[in-house]
Amino acid sequence: MVTRYADVVSVLTDPRCVVPPAEEGPEGSLAWLRASVSRFSPPDRHPARRAVGVAALDALDPRELRLAAERLTERILDRAATGENGGGRVDVTGDLARRVPLVVLAERLGLADPAAAVAEVTAVAAAYHPGADPAAVRRADRAVAALLVMSPPAPAEVTANRLGLLVQAADATAGLIVAAVRHGLAAPDGLGTDALLAEVLRLDPPVRVTRRVAADALSLDGRLVRAGELLLLRFDAANRDPAAFPEPDRFRAGRARAALTFGAGPRGCPGQRHALALAAGVVGVLRRRCRPAAPIPDVPTTRLEVTR
Repeated sequence: MVTRYADVVSVLTDPRCVVPPAEEGPEGSLAWLRASVSRFSPPDRHPARRAVGVAALDALDPRELRLAAERLTERILDRAATGENGGGRVDVTGDLARRVPLVVLAERLGLADPAAAVAEVTAVAAAYHPGADPAAVRRADRAVAALLVMSPPAPAEVTANRLGLLVQAADATAGLIVAAVRHGLAAPDGLGTDALLAEVLRLDPPVRVTRRVAADALSLDGRLVRAGELLLLRFDAANRDPAAFPEPDRFRAGRARAALTFGAGPRGCPGQRHALALAAGVVGVLRRRCRPAAPIPDVPTTRLEVTR
């Protein structure tokens, strides 16, 4: 287990530390998707597959993504505000965080039915990592098949890596939005949403761990790591390393050092700007228009009341 900031950076940037290999599977299955995306690719196949995702992202303007997320969030809140209960309420997770980023991104990636894609992408994300429940894997297999039907014509590997962008965005972006709401509704009005998100990424990261395998023996902080040994990188611990972040448990925007939540090195998340733009679009509107609905002391809530 690797927890120090400097050690996590060292592993992420060391070519001897590789991503655990993904098992192959028949085309159109979850296993095929995992084995085809850059995230789980071996070193010799990673650059070409990553380039597919980077090219798709380069065609998207983060500023436009943010505006689109703002507009869709506003429409959802407008509908909630006119609900039968007077001042309407929204559930941040179900109504917004798991919906808005995926609808916006799926539309711009050319999927035929962006709204329907949300449930399918969510099902894939639930079984994306090794060790998922067999029933969840079967649901994900069906979801991958449905997403392929929705996707524009392209070589199979190109389609897989474009779908991989959606799956990567599902839990991570939703988690960032939910965490930002928990912290942001109590933050000073003068704190910008971008600065809020940067500190939330550090203090309450939506991605807490990632894995590497030592392809060769190496030394890490004076400890011998044997070839074949699994390394569990703890972003949540590294982001609170006092050697990197003074007063690490305190919410303090504007820190000089960046959190490691999006990774580092050649496998750092290529969609960081896009994910932050989507999250900022949702969170900025919520901070302006909502307040907690019937808050319970010391219990965080993501059920919000639309105030205007």
